[in-house]
Amino acid sequence: MAAVTAAMVKELRAATDAPMMDCKKALVESDGDMEKAKEWLKERGIAKAAKKADRVAAEGLAGIKLGNDKAVVAEINSETDFVAKNEAFQNLVKDTVEYIFENEPADVDAVMNSDFGKEFVEAVAKIGEKIELRRFGIVKADENEAINGYIHSNNRIAVVVKAKCDSKETAEKIKPFLKNIAMHASAMKPKTLTYKDFDAEYVESETKGRIEAIKKENEERARLGKPLINVPEFVSRLQLTDEVLKKAEEKIKQELLAEGKPEKILDKIIPGKMARYILDNTTLDQEQCLLDQKYVMDDKKTVAEAVEEEGKKAGGSCEIVEFIRIEVGEGIEKKEDDFAAEVAAQVG
Repeated sequence: MAAVTAAMVKELRAATDAPMMDCKKALVESDGDMEKAKEWLKERGIAKAAKKADRVAAEGLAGIKLGNDKAVVAEINSETDFVAKNEAFQNLVKDTVEYIFENEPADVDAVMNSDFGKEFVEAVAKIGEKIELRRFGIVKADENEAINGYIHSNNRIAVVVKAKCDSKETAEKIKPFLKNIAMHASAMKPKTLTYKDFDAEYVESETKGRIEAIKKENEERARLGKPLINVPEFVSRLQLTDEVLKKAEEKIKQELLAEGKPEKILDKIIPGKMARYILDNTTLDQEQCLLDQKYVMDDKKTVAEAVEEEGKKAGGSCEIVEFIRIEVGEGIEKKEDDFAAEVAAQVG
């Protein structure tokens, strides 16, 4: 058996970043063969990864890469925020985004089953935590489309936005403005582009609770002597069918007539009343749909209106047609460790 020297252990540790004792054992098991020792550590890393599979990886970083006609966002998770600050982990995020940008894999499995997937196995062995590529998105633009994006300073939120315009020239001019829309999406957390993307069952499930919340708020407003909020019948434009709108318009007309308003001026009053009715009955859209949200840089406009206005300034017309927003840990149920119980269990 070849003698394992301290210099060999040091060399293997430098190459793999594995713990010192593991490096020594790997060399002993591999009879001093450096390459076999690396393989031994890699295999041990795979075993570690398997043991960590049931752990919750809810920390980590988001990554983004923007090109002229393509953009990528991705979320890579770790178990702790401490590891997310590790340079090796940060490099893994950067390399993963680069790989996705260049190769356009179909899904996460395609990445993990590629040669590049070994990078994650090695990262687990080096860093000692569960690390995984949770999700990614690829957005591509055609000739009359523009892409831009934004990643928040904490590297935990990344957004890509795409607009379709009437010409290539308009698309180029509006491109810088799209970063503002991406920043808006970062802050306001839209879940979908438009109400048309909602599932009818989801809207129905949200309706009663939201209306009851407004009623409850009105109770408090009444107690404080504040103006009451109009209690809606619905919460999304998805529910405002032609029949519903026609019925609402007729009701408004009859109320105006009952107030003594001349019928000849109703056509000047009703449109404003209907606009208010639609606003009151689309609170879900205003909260969760990007196009219906109030634009953070000018809350007198919706995002859709702000983009339309910017398109006109650019000499044409544009509309947002796609966006991807990734926030690290979003939707992951974190396990709350009970430290006292854990110590008690070990003592017992």
